[in-house]
Amino acid sequence: MICRGAARLPAALSRPVVAIGNFDGLHRGHRAVIEATRALAYELGRPLAILTFDPHPRSYFRPDEPVFRLTPDPLKAAILGHWGVDGLIVLPFNAAMASTGAAEFIDTILFGQIDAAGIVVGHDFHFGKGRGGSPEFIATRSTEQGRKAVIVPPLTAFDEPVSSTAIRSALSEGDMPRANHLLGYRYLFQAEVRHGEKIGRTLGFPTANLKLPAENTLMEGIYAVRVEVDGKVHDGVASYGRRPTFDNGAPLFEIWLMDFSGDLYGKTLNVECVKRQRGELKFDGVEALIAQMHRDTAEARAILAAPVEADAPSLLPL
Repeated sequence: MICRGAARLPAALSRPVVAIGNFDGLHRGHRAVIEATRALAYELGRPLAILTFDPHPRSYFRPDEPVFRLTPDPLKAAILGHWGVDGLIVLPFNAAMASTGAAEFIDTILFGQIDAAGIVVGHDFHFGKGRGGSPEFIATRSTEQGRKAVIVPPLTAFDEPVSSTAIRSALSEGDMPRANHLLGYRYLFQAEVRHGEKIGRTLGFPTANLKLPAENTLMEGIYAVRVEVDGKVHDGVASYGRRPTFDNGAPLFEIWLMDFSGDLYGKTLNVECVKRQRGELKFDGVEALIAQMHRDTAEARAILAAPVEADAPSLLPL
């Protein structure tokens, strides 16, 4: 359930226990915050809600520096629902929100409009005009209002704090094991199938063509993937890049689904990236390209047949 704005929440989210943050990536650190929120919601007998902002505050303050959004709102809502969260409350981050002081945000929005029974935040959450609000400020204000607050300590992996920034860095380097370990599940995204030039069909590998947002910095290359189509999960191999053998055009994510036939145009797919197999190559001719595609497919089948890593399970189907 996505609720845009804090006023007039549905009855199912009446007096919720709220976790606050950007929650981009929904990584291990976010999961720790969500589980602490779940525990408090259970203790108080209230629904569990996530409160976040759109656009990302950094995009508002630095519009010339687009943010690679790991989990846009529809995907975020799907994952949170998968984890048993009752609702996602999305507040607009605009001039009014940017000028709202910390005390006003707590009193007017959290305890006024939302009427939160409890608040949970990470140790590094800062908010309000000039980032003047801190977790400790929330805890003090909550106590004064007779409400409960929990501050969740930091979480580390690979000897570094778990963060969305670290995950973006791993994805831009093609380091899927590190990205997936930091996330706590296999990285996935949503995108709609669009019409392409149908080159793959002429090569014997008909592909579903997806255009990722311009700010997406996933490293180009060949990936072993799993794709959810209408609730069913299929194995596949994907090429993300500019097709140097043909036109060296705009980046495109092209997926060949193994053992699948059907019309995918217009469908929104959940795509799970399991492993990056290699970088993009330019071939001297079509025959060399087709031979490599067969090798890539065989490798992808082996990768996808391997046991799922315990520390980075699949979330599909969502």
